Amino acid sequence: MNSTVVRADCAADRAGTLTFDLTAPAPAPDSVLLLRRRGAAGRKPGGTVRIPLSRPAPGRLRAVLPAAAELAEGRWDAYVEEPGDEPAEAVVEPGLRDLRALVDRCPDTGAASVSARVPYPTLDGRLAVRSWVRAPHAEAGHVLAGPAGMTVQGVLYGVGTGEGAAVEARLRGEPDRVHGVPLTAPDPDGPAGSFAFTLPYAPPAAGPVPEAQLWQLWLVPAAGADGVRISRILDDVWSRNKSFVYPGHPAAPGVLATPCYTADNDLCLRLEPAPADR
Repeated sequence: MNSTVVRADCAADRAGTLTFDLTAPAPAPDSVLLLRRRGAAGRKPGGTVRIPLSRPAPGRLRAVLPAAAELAEGRWDAYVEEPGDEPAEAVVEPGLRDLRALVDRCPDTGAASVSARVPYPTLDGRLAVRSWVRAPHAEAGHVLAGPAGMTVQGVLYGVGTGEGAAVEARLRGEPDRVHGVPLTAPDPDGPAGSFAFTLPYAPPAAGPVPEAQLWQLWLVPAAGADGVRISRILDDVWSRNKSFVYPGHPAAPGVLATPCYTADNDLCLRLEPAPADR
C-alpha cells in the first residue's frame, strides 16, 4: 500500500455482523483485513482471522465479518495484510463507527450462547474489536445504587432458573468469602428470562476492608448449579468501567460501597475505606 496506515469506517447490524469500509489507495491484489487477538493468544491457532476485501466503489475496500463467524472472547487488533514472500501489515485507524443497531439488543434467551462484538478505538488510536462469547450469560440491565444495597434487573440467556436460584457476591482472590441473596420477583413486563435481586452492602462489608475490594457478582440458576457471571455486553459500549459511574454509600463504619463495572463489562460491588473527613 502507499501508506502504512489505513482508516476504516465500521457499521454493525442487529444480528452482530460487522462491516468495515476502508480507504486504501492502490491495494495489492488479494489483500485482506486481518484481526489478531491481543497478547499471546494471537500466536496460537485461531488467534488470527483473515477477512477478504472487496471493492464496492473506487478507492474503497470492504470487509464483512458475519455474525456467525467465530471470534473468541478477547480484544482483536485490526490490520490490512498484503500478501508476499514477507507479508506487510498496515495499521488500521478508526473512522466513523455506526453502532446504533447494537443498542439494547435482545437475543433469543433460549440460545445456548450469546456473542457480542464492538469495534472501538484503542488508547493509541488504532482500531480494535472487543468480542464476548458467553454460554450461558446473565445480562445486567437497570442498576440502582440505593443507600443500603444495590438492586439489579437483568435477563438470563441459555439457562432457566430453578429452586434455590440466587446471586452470589464473591470476593476476588478469596474463594471462602461469599455472600448470597435470593432472586426477587422480576419485572412482569420484562422479557423471558428476566431476573432481579437486591444485594445489601452490609454483609460483604462485615469483614475487614483494609484496601479496595472487588466483589464479583454471579447468578446461580439453581441450588448446586454453576454460577453465571453477571455482565453487560449487549450494546455498543466496549468498556463500561469509566463511563458508567454510580454513587457510593456507607456500608459499615469507615467503609464505602459502590456498584461498578470492570473494563471487561463485568458487574461488581467495590468496597473501599471511606475517605477521612476533612
